[in-house]
Amino acid sequence: MSKRDELITQYAADIKDKFGETADMDLLTKVTIGLGPAIYNLDASKVSGSDEKELETVKNNYLVKKLGMKDNGELMPAIKSVVDKYGTSNRNKHRAVIYYMLCKHFNKAAAYNK
Repeated sequence: MSKRDELITQYAADIKDKFGETADMDLLTKVTIGLGPAIYNLDASKVSGSDEKELETVKNNYLVKKLGMKDNGELMPAIKSVVDKYGTSNRNKHRAVIYYMLCKHFNKAAAYNK
């Protein structure tokens, strides 16, 4: 099993444990691949839920640029909701899991069909 496959399996387990959902493995794989080498970097692979600058980066780089959404005031509350569900005390919030949950929340899986 490749390192990426191991990480995807770990992300799927997080989705099951923290969100009570069974991951769509095809979408989770696409989200993970979309993150490129960042998934292998300890710092870049995580999201700090208490860092407003980090949350702005998620909003601007992922929701606006990647998913093509408009910043209409719905984005940041959705990000904070996902971070809260992931667990504010959980220091290992994987970027791939947060991106996956946001993609599902906004029903934007089609962005990965290009």
